Amino acid sequence: MVKSRRVQVLLILVVLSFLLIHFLPCSNNAHMEEKPSPVHILILSSWRSGSSFTGQIFSQHPSVFYLMEPAWHVWVTMYQNSAKVLHMAVRDLVRSVFLCDMSVFDAYMSSQKKKSDLFQWETSRALCSPPACDSFSRSDIITAGNCKTICGKYPFSKVEEACKTYSHVAIKEVRFFDLKVLYPLLTDPSLNLKIIHLVRDPRAVFRSRENTMADLKRDSNIVAGSQETKGEMGPYNTMQVICKSHVEIYKAGSQAAPSFLKGRYLLVRYEDIVRDPLARAAQMYRFAELHFTPELQKWVHNITHGKGHGAQAFEIGSRDAVRVSQAWRKTLPFQKIEKLQNVCKDAMDLLGYRLVQSEEEQKNMSLDLLFAQNSS
Repeated sequence: MVKSRRVQVLLILVVLSFLLIHFLPCSNNAHMEEKPSPVHILILSSWRSGSSFTGQIFSQHPSVFYLMEPAWHVWVTMYQNSAKVLHMAVRDLVRSVFLCDMSVFDAYMSSQKKKSDLFQWETSRALCSPPACDSFSRSDIITAGNCKTICGKYPFSKVEEACKTYSHVAIKEVRFFDLKVLYPLLTDPSLNLKIIHLVRDPRAVFRSRENTMADLKRDSNIVAGSQETKGEMGPYNTMQVICKSHVEIYKAGSQAAPSFLKGRYLLVRYEDIVRDPLARAAQMYRFAELHFTPELQKWVHNITHGKGHGAQAFEIGSRDAVRVSQAWRKTLPFQKIEKLQNVCKDAMDLLGYRLVQSEEEQKNMSLDLLFAQNSS
């Protein structure tokens, strides 16, 4: 009788040991193999600052779901308001996109919407490859032209479906003028937000804006107010608002940054990208926790070392990036440069751009001399 009980106890111990050995490690492994939280990347910039190209550096990465300026829909729908008033609506839309909740577009688009109704959808490689489009591979470098021709007739539901399959969600936006507006997103536990603040020499921005003035009219009115954008000083008034916003964003992100911003804000100058595209792309990828593949390295080099002059606004193609970035020195009259430097002096000083003192200096200034001596 006693012997029988001992045998029963031994059998129970053996069974318990088996369960502990074979099932507990499995549950641990299952926990360890849970899908990691997505990384959310906001490329924060202003119009004509090289942000579309910088956005493509992320869009072409096979791990990134990218959208270009989704808040365009907010501004088009609510254009009678100021940029400040629209900040909340823009922030809410951006948060929803980061969480792959595309129902947020219902407020701004028709109930019969298709994927192709989304602003600049064809610039997103993720919307040009499975599951959003079956004509390309997810690892392909895909041009907007090829995508637009082939991938436009898919339902809008594919946008959300595709978003949920990526480890990184990146958005390029030009409609934030205050970093503090984004603090709720930076402290939101459901987000892992990193901000890349892209700036460009205001003189180059001004020259590019002159070439696209009609396209930017509505946005300029929202930025500075319709009365302020009229007359000879109109373009300078708009630039003054933009330059001031860059100063405030930079100060909030680096000089007086709260603890929750530590390691989550990166300032990048467009001129530094064109000077050394591979190094700056690698820097941004490290910041975003992305691998810089050989295929992407080749693409970044080729698209910045072409023969194009960047004549087509809002289109990304192979070009001589250094030459395009410096076109303002040969085409912008010195009188305009003086006015612009006056309204954007604080931004130029803070971001490390050297002021031009004469027409002769303007024409003879090389890319290396563009930066102030204390500039990084």
